[in-house]
Amino acid sequence: MSFLRHIRACNAYDFSAYRPFEVEGVRVGWVRHDLSDELPDVDPGFVSTPERLTLAPEVGDFEARSAVIAHAAEYLVERGTVAKLRNEFYPVLPRWGDEPLARIDRAAVTPFGVTAYGLHVNGFVRRPDGGIDLWIGRRAQDRTVAPGQLDNLIAGGQPIGLTLAENLVKEAHEEAGIGPDLITRAVPVGAITYLMDCAAGLKPDTLFLYDLELDPDFEPRNTDGEVEEYTRWPLEEVAESVRTTDRWKFNVNLVLIDFMIRHGFLTPEHPEYLDLVTGLRRVW
Repeated sequence: MSFLRHIRACNAYDFSAYRPFEVEGVRVGWVRHDLSDELPDVDPGFVSTPERLTLAPEVGDFEARSAVIAHAAEYLVERGTVAKLRNEFYPVLPRWGDEPLARIDRAAVTPFGVTAYGLHVNGFVRRPDGGIDLWIGRRAQDRTVAPGQLDNLIAGGQPIGLTLAENLVKEAHEEAGIGPDLITRAVPVGAITYLMDCAAGLKPDTLFLYDLELDPDFEPRNTDGEVEEYTRWPLEEVAESVRTTDRWKFNVNLVLIDFMIRHGFLTPEHPEYLDLVTGLRRVW
């Protein structure tokens, strides 16, 4: 067993199964060939060729694009590609920092291969012996993704219409009962990327990472029902569990590997070190 297997699992994909999805001449996603061929019959706003899926020229503004994509999202439910829509919307971006070209239901993000952004917070406590403990959540059993698996203290997708700072405050309250004053102590420490095939399509994800040092007497409290329980783990036990088990939500493994590297737990002496460092941040 190894740490590197998690990075490899999160970067297993085959571009030949997809064609680019372009808006205004810019690639914003990847769609499987069969779905791409079907979409013009679902909505005439789509134009499909063997080379790419695009929107028709008359679909020329944010609201028009969003309406065509929303129609396709309903079809994805009828088709059985997704179980249901989420009524939570993500931005369709050429790249981070650009103005959104459209909005898309969270459930349709993967079938369209649109880059999804999110944030993960490592909540940690420094022990008197100099070691580090991490607060770990266990996901509720009714979660669509990774039910019952282990997770970071705080994690959530980045919806359209919120800044990262605003989303951080929202997720901190909902997931761990943390108020604005405490969460402002969270330090942004970078981002990780991965690209993986899954049943619904292609996931090119970017996660913005934060470290939040907490007082020894802090106790998280879930308020939205998405977390079954929180426990505090020594980093040594976290590392062993990540290395030898599959108990963690797939992308949380990557967040924790990054934490171990940055805090000096995984050092250049580890035989996987360079592959881990370079594998956490891929450009495609």
